[in-house]
Amino acid sequence: MRVQEPLSLKIYRSLSRAAEPVANFALRHRLKKGKEDPARINERRGITTRNRPDGGLIWIHGASVGESLSVVPLVRQLRTRRPDLNFLVTTGTVTSANLMAERLPEGAFHQYIPLDHPDFVSNFLDHWRPDAAIFVESEFWPNLILGAREKIPSMTLVNGRISPRSFEDWKRQPNSIKCILSSFDAIIAQDYQNAERLTTLSGGVVGMLGNLKSAAPPLPADDNEITRLKEIIGDRPFWLAASTHLGEEEIVLNAHQLLRQDHANLLTIIAPRHPGRGGEVCALAAEQSLQFAQRSESGAIDSKTEIYIADTLGELGVFYRLSDIAFVGGSITPKGGHNPLEPARLGAAILHGPHTFNFVETYGDMRAAGGAALVRNERELTTAIRRLWHDEKTRKAMIEAARGAAENNTAKILNDICDALLEKAPGEANAT
Repeated sequence: MRVQEPLSLKIYRSLSRAAEPVANFALRHRLKKGKEDPARINERRGITTRNRPDGGLIWIHGASVGESLSVVPLVRQLRTRRPDLNFLVTTGTVTSANLMAERLPEGAFHQYIPLDHPDFVSNFLDHWRPDAAIFVESEFWPNLILGAREKIPSMTLVNGRISPRSFEDWKRQPNSIKCILSSFDAIIAQDYQNAERLTTLSGGVVGMLGNLKSAAPPLPADDNEITRLKEIIGDRPFWLAASTHLGEEEIVLNAHQLLRQDHANLLTIIAPRHPGRGGEVCALAAEQSLQFAQRSESGAIDSKTEIYIADTLGELGVFYRLSDIAFVGGSITPKGGHNPLEPARLGAAILHGPHTFNFVETYGDMRAAGGAALVRNERELTTAIRRLWHDEKTRKAMIEAARGAAENNTAKILNDICDALLEKAPGEANAT
């Protein structure tokens, strides 16, 4: 049952309508910083040069890279089962737009999501006239969702997620979030913890069919670059700290100092979650008098390199394939942890910190299978890496367990989610 719009949301929508100059200023600022595509900037105002395709149109929205990658296998499956439908995929970042251009199947296309301004949203909806909308994870912009529910027959939230912090924030605005969530005809959470939080906030029924990200394809990589790096590294011991955040690089560097007591020629590879922080990581390495090379500045690994900062976009698949031991960041600092399925599919034993609320069940399943281990600080991280280096049998078993956990039920999750979505799709009687 859809909930009446509370006064707080009405005020927000009125103020945001009056704030068009602010929205346009924000776009210009983002454009100067390289965060928008100048050739397609009007799409952020809901204006496009592309015509709406004939026939049924399903709109799928995922905010950025992680959500968009999980959308690709979903779109492929839906397109296979309903070739009569067209699929519009929206995201809000340049990186995700580039990925969609490369990976979306025929019959699907990308547009930038409009900013959360009532007029921009109306421009978008009036042009595309979607027959159904699918929102992925946690993009709860009021103008976008409330505007969509006025014009779209069917709306579904899939892979729904609310972080513990956002949950606490939304609990202070119970009427607003209840109204927003009531816009969806169905809500499907990515795990039981998120289902509980969404149930509390929505006051309605929330389903759980599994994490859509478990069905995402492996991260891409340049095989020639992997071969080149392997030749350069040779028989040196090395390991990878991936998707790290401020506060974690210090721990990784401290672990490196401990590990090199036994391995003087150790190489540690650090791939910060945000590549723009590469310079910060270099500074931290310099503070500890460690020899480093920065990939984004064409720094090359040589015999003296102790720390290699892999601060480039789109190359994490290279380093996950390169290293059979990977610490996955955002987990010692309380960011909720990043996707462990990516390294698991590519042959890495996984180490992670205690803060994994973004993927709590995924990490739990992986640990239960023996594919991941919990570390809380540099000493535990050092101990885990030493053990994996010195015990090849355990390392290989951990790698296979991680891979098996990642593949477990992937097809079932994707099929179950597609079944649920296609119940709401237009022209279901014509489905093949």
